[in-house]
Amino acid sequence: KHDYGKLEYFSSDVHILGVAGDQQASLFGHTCFKPGDCKNTYGTGCFMLMNTGDKPILSSKGLLTTIAWTLDGKTTYALEGSVFIGGAAIQWLRDGLKVISQASEADESAMQVKDNGGVYFVPAFVGLGTPYWDDDVRGTMFGITRATNKHHIVRATLEAIAFQSKDVFDVMQDESQINIKSLQVDGGATNSNVLMQFQSDILQIDIKKPCCLESTALGACYFAGLKSGFFKNQKEIKECHDFKARFTPKMPANQAQIVSRQWKKAVEAARSFK
Repeated sequence: KHDYGKLEYFSSDVHILGVAGDQQASLFGHTCFKPGDCKNTYGTGCFMLMNTGDKPILSSKGLLTTIAWTLDGKTTYALEGSVFIGGAAIQWLRDGLKVISQASEADESAMQVKDNGGVYFVPAFVGLGTPYWDDDVRGTMFGITRATNKHHIVRATLEAIAFQSKDVFDVMQDESQINIKSLQVDGGATNSNVLMQFQSDILQIDIKKPCCLESTALGACYFAGLKSGFFKNQKEIKECHDFKARFTPKMPANQAQIVSRQWKKAVEAARSFK
């Protein structure tokens, strides 16, 4: 019997102790061990998964039902939703419009204005994902006036990523009937504090950014650690998991509802133009 604690580098006796898909490993890496625990990855697109416990929930509103993981013979399920254009919208600001020279400048630009100036951007470059699944809609911008400047457009773009994620979040809560109390986040676009704060504002919940943003690799590590005995249980994993940033809602709830309604109007208008 191999002693995993003494495994040497480049040993010929290498064991695979855990196998997981990308987003499932990320969910575990965020220590989303209980029903209602939820994470969102802000990459080129966005991928939100929520732990739904030991029973699968079949969606009628565009979510995917997936197996999150199986440990000790017990299967945990999840709901998954996706946003096609997340961080790619920031890349478009840089490479397409050239209003910023690098992605890190987006926050500085957005903070030059107090709000979006009434501008709403639907970045449907390749259609819209969850819950719309509309491949034919294309990117559209609404509310432009003579007073609109590039900073409003940058802010509207960051806000669009949060609005799309809220669309997924809302349908997850609705179909699961589980109250999501906080959202854990990772991915390159989480470097935008403007985006993270706005996400907290419109969801009216805390956003938690972990110390380790490589959540998929971390999840694989946690799986292997459990199997090898390095971690005794999930509680021990939870105790060593920490966060480097938290964002709490600053926008009044009624204002969050107003801007969210405007976003919905923009989406419907975009979908009608085909």
